[in-house]
Amino acid sequence: MIFVTVGTHEQSFNRLIQCIDELKLENVISENIVIQTGFSTYVPLNCEWKKIFSYKEMKEMVHDARIIITHGGPSSFIMPLQVGKIPIVVPRQKQFDEHVNDHQLEFAKEVEKRQGNIIVIEGIEQLQNKILNYDQIVMEMPKGIKSHNKKFNNELEKLVEEIFTVALK
Repeated sequence: MIFVTVGTHEQSFNRLIQCIDELKLENVISENIVIQTGFSTYVPLNCEWKKIFSYKEMKEMVHDARIIITHGGPSSFIMPLQVGKIPIVVPRQKQFDEHVNDHQLEFAKEVEKRQGNIIVIEGIEQLQNKILNYDQIVMEMPKGIKSHNKKFNNELEKLVEEIFTVALK
């Protein structure tokens, strides 16, 4: 199953939903597709869909899906990372009136560059290839979220020890 979420932003994301619906219609994608359409106005004809899913339903969809395709909102693409899945991220873009600016695109590209654990789609024409080659693409990518907590805690511990050492002298 492929799960697509466009979040709850008040502007539509018809570009992504229509692309997915057409890929299903053309049988480019043969597996089941479920779309959370949010405030989009395009109504999918070839996929299961619902405007809004509860948090519990979202977690279930992410858990059950082979591929998760999200907009560029961090909450939407972090959830798959938390369960070790690599999301395909299609950021909303200002030029298509999907958001007020291009912060989703800029942020997603930076996460992709720094973490290497999301697949960012800037041009919708790239989406078909990424879906069809998803398993091969993610095979060599890091899964989940890279955490620097251990390094931070070790550095903090050293700093505290130095402070106490100096204070006790």
